[in-house]
Amino acid sequence: MAIRSEHSRQAILQSIMKLLDEREPESMSIQQLSIERIAREAGVSKTTIYRWWPNKAAVIIDTFLENHILATPVRDDLPAIDALREHLTSLAAVYAGYEGRLMAQLIAECQYDPATLEEFKKHFWRPRREAVKVLIERAIEEGAMRGDRTADELAERIYAPIYFRLLFQEGSFDAASMRASFDLALEGLAAA
Repeated sequence: MAIRSEHSRQAILQSIMKLLDEREPESMSIQQLSIERIAREAGVSKTTIYRWWPNKAAVIIDTFLENHILATPVRDDLPAIDALREHLTSLAAVYAGYEGRLMAQLIAECQYDPATLEEFKKHFWRPRREAVKVLIERAIEEGAMRGDRTADELAERIYAPIYFRLLFQEGSFDAASMRASFDLALEGLAAA
């Protein structure tokens, strides 16, 4: 196994974000993006990329995940309900911009490619959902959320408004409307 060059890795990840950034003159969609184009932009060989990632989906997911985790923390130093609200608010803020449109493209790509779907679930969806489930379980223990539902069920109800707005472009991601949506969801999930 070759040792990764952090400089090359960062060049690859930054190149992907640049190529997918609709604010850039030569931007493209995820479907249009190719390993060849990523390699050319990053100044590395295709072999370098394939040595580290099995396919285009994997490198795009890693790129998105690295940026996403920094922007949407799941904190453990706050009361669980506050940490959950902060996470959801930051998630909505990220999805309000071009990264939200990238996420929608990535989810759409998953519908046509089982390998991409599995990569997405393995590296993005499951780990993020597990982190939120820990918060939910803590919120139940703290008495802030109802305990008659599983953490999985509660996570679905919490995430649903965000992904509905993201995928169907219905409603707004502005802070006030998202706060109202979260409060409504959390109200229905609050402990009696």
